[in-house]
Amino acid sequence: MFRRVEPRAGDGAARLPERLSSAGRALVAGGGADRVAEALRDLVADGALVPGTRLPEDATSASLGVSRNTLREAFRLLVREGLLRHELHRGVFVRSLSAADVADVYRFRRVLEFAAVDGPHDPVALQRVRQAVEEGGAARRAGDWDAVGTANSHFHSAVVALAGSPRMDESMRHLLAELRLAFVVVTDLRPFHEPYLEENARIADHLEAGERGRAGRLLAAYLDRAEAQLLSAHR
Repeated sequence: MFRRVEPRAGDGAARLPERLSSAGRALVAGGGADRVAEALRDLVADGALVPGTRLPEDATSASLGVSRNTLREAFRLLVREGLLRHELHRGVFVRSLSAADVADVYRFRRVLEFAAVDGPHDPVALQRVRQAVEEGGAARRAGDWDAVGTANSHFHSAVVALAGSPRMDESMRHLLAELRLAFVVVTDLRPFHEPYLEENARIADHLEAGERGRAGRLLAAYLDRAEAQLLSAHR
């Protein structure tokens, strides 16, 4: 059985076995350790795996349709990334972030996002930024604040993708998965996420107009405020 040690009402972890099975069906021919790690990382980023969730080998490997050896290697990859932790004689758990972790994630986010905003922007990549804004608006209209958080992650991924760097994209995926673990301390997602929807739209407007400086200044204030909110919640 999958068990959450510190559940938060309203998140997607109640559907975890179903989500794992769905992720397993998406793996081609079972998938290697890298693909399994990517599937689990996506579940963290989407809020289906929350801090404290125990991932028993038997149930997880069966749900994903992969061997236990493949799963163990995927676990090792995610432990190195800081998304999971292994406890002797207890198993593997989704990791909790400390305030220092949150501050470091934001430190690296600034490096990636500011560099992406400051460079030339491909029109197709700009369309993905706008699509993420629209995704967030649709989730707000549906009253799905977990989905708003996911759309916000997609927005920032799309901002970094403006740089056209696969390495930056990969780094951002790891950071946003880590950051989703920090949201467990936010008991009411609406007041946390809702104000940023309008700011995402304004940043997209500036980027589409070629106003990189304005987009960068707005993004800087945005990240400062979001970091302060999360750190305050952790304290």
